[in-house]
Amino acid sequence: QVQVAESGGGLVQPGGSLRLSCAVSGSTINNYYMIWYRQAPGNQRELVAGVTSSGSTNYAGSVKGRFTISRDNAKNMVYLQMNSLLPEDTAVYYCNAEHTIYLTKYWGQGTQVTVSS
Repeated sequence: QVQVAESGGGLVQPGGSLRLSCAVSGSTINNYYMIWYRQAPGNQRELVAGVTSSGSTNYAGSVKGRFTISRDNAKNMVYLQMNSLLPEDTAVYYCNAEHTIYLTKYWGQGTQVTVSS
C-alpha cells in the first residue's frame, strides 16, 4: 500500500519562505510523477508544481519563479521550496503520486500553509 505524507507547513509572514516535504512509503517513487496541489477555502484544488521521474518540472504561472519542486528518488522524497510567499499562497498543500503507466493516484492528508502578518 502506497502512503504519502506531507510535512513542513505553518504560519509565515508575507515575503517569507517555507519548505514542504513529501515522504512516500510502500513503493519506490521512480515510477511516479510527483505533484504538489493546493486548495484554498472556497476554491478548487489546483496544481502547483510537478516533477517527472527524470527531473523535468512544470509550474503554475502564479508560482513560477518563486517555488521550486525537487525530488530525491533514493530517499523517496519530494520537496517544494516556497519563497517570496504571498497571502494568496495560503492553502492546504497536498502531495500526489501518480503512476506513470497505470495512472493510479495516491494522496497525502495535506499540510496547512498560512501566509499572514
